[in-house]
Amino acid sequence: MAAIQPTSADRYSRQEFFEYVGEAGQAKLRNAKVLIVGAGGLGSWLSELLCRAGLGFLKLVDDDIVDWTNVARQAMYTEQDAMNSVKKVIAAERRIGEINSDVKVEAIQARLTARNISELAEGVDLILDGTDDWHTRFLINDYAVKFQKPWICAGVVQAEGQVMSYLPGRGACLRCLFETPPPVETETAAKASVRGVLGPAVAAIASIEALEAIKILTGNIKAVNTHLVKYEMWTGRHRQINASAPNPQCPCCGKNNFEFI
Repeated sequence: MAAIQPTSADRYSRQEFFEYVGEAGQAKLRNAKVLIVGAGGLGSWLSELLCRAGLGFLKLVDDDIVDWTNVARQAMYTEQDAMNSVKKVIAAERRIGEINSDVKVEAIQARLTARNISELAEGVDLILDGTDDWHTRFLINDYAVKFQKPWICAGVVQAEGQVMSYLPGRGACLRCLFETPPPVETETAAKASVRGVLGPAVAAIASIEALEAIKILTGNIKAVNTHLVKYEMWTGRHRQINASAPNPQCPCCGKNNFEFI
């Protein structure tokens, strides 16, 4: 017996029943274009969640390969991918095609730099942080502020995570809170290699980031949290660092000094 091909209405019906999405919001998701920088812990979960939600176009940028430490905490990747040292963007593109063949995926094997960010971010509606280093986040922040592009910053170490959304003209940028990147020895990747990271914490932070992305992409801007929120998943606690307004002394959004690009 031939398999029954579900309609879009069947696939996304539970989302469309949610009053803040509806058919109109689902249509906006279908027409949306997103750049995810990094296809690791956060980036892999973000890719899967948004593509399952009905995102229309995903540009995924990463230059890493799948290894055994990835399989325990990153979505979509398999033991076979790790054994064959498959490029993450290639494995992700293949898996997304199996999850939702309606999503157009552009898989780019590269590292985001000041030289290529303008080309890679051109034409997208939103940039999502799936990286593991602060320099790249400051680069994205510079680009987002300069070209008035919304983006969401996130990170996880151990069971601790943080998420912050930037909306042009509606809130602080990353450099309003952190003027300079932290020392290399305190960055996420370096800390995680020594202190570890829990897969469920990564998935939880990615889910929060994906939810904020859906708010933006469906036009529910008033619901977006533009403050920095820190989550301690192990204890179930969280705290919010209020940054409702841009800092006039911010070197980026206050003084238009885009030194990272």
